[in-house]
Amino acid sequence: MIGVGKIKPYTNVLDRPLSKGKQEVSLSAFAFLFSELVQYNQTQVDNIAELERRLEDAGYAVGARVLELLCHREKGNRRETRLLGILSFIHSTVWKVLFGKVADSLEKGTEHEDEYMISEKELLVNRFISIPKDMGAFNCGAFVAGIVKGVLDNAGFPAVVTAHFVPVDGQQRPRTTILIKFAEEVLQREARLG
Repeated sequence: MIGVGKIKPYTNVLDRPLSKGKQEVSLSAFAFLFSELVQYNQTQVDNIAELERRLEDAGYAVGARVLELLCHREKGNRRETRLLGILSFIHSTVWKVLFGKVADSLEKGTEHEDEYMISEKELLVNRFISIPKDMGAFNCGAFVAGIVKGVLDNAGFPAVVTAHFVPVDGQQRPRTTILIKFAEEVLQREARLG
């Protein structure tokens, strides 16, 4: 009887089973790593728009991987096929896994049929960042916008995703809003599915 009662040694990290346990990274470790990401990219660019684009690109890669992982763990390899389903998935499941809580709000734009907004009163990536005056309206939320874009694009919902500061009366720090503008093909597909 060979191998009875023995635990199979895993030689490769990809061979190990995915645990369903709660995996958390300390806030200080994340803040340090994210600060280093911002500082490194800041040395590689000439302007704020380019810095935000690089943060968005880094977030996009995270979003693509988070979608794969969560679809495997949470949904038995099934993906959302409806617009409101994928938005709800991002607003609740993705946000909770990444930030420990559901996003503050998910709203449909009032002026345009193809726009949705995810708002967060105090977005984690902006919480510990102090922006010098010479950097103007630099928003680290571009990283989170990249994550959202990565999830949407890889789920088959192409969109333009941007991060914006929205001032709130009576509060010192502005709210961060992730603006999602879906491609026309997404809206046409939704209309057909009715």
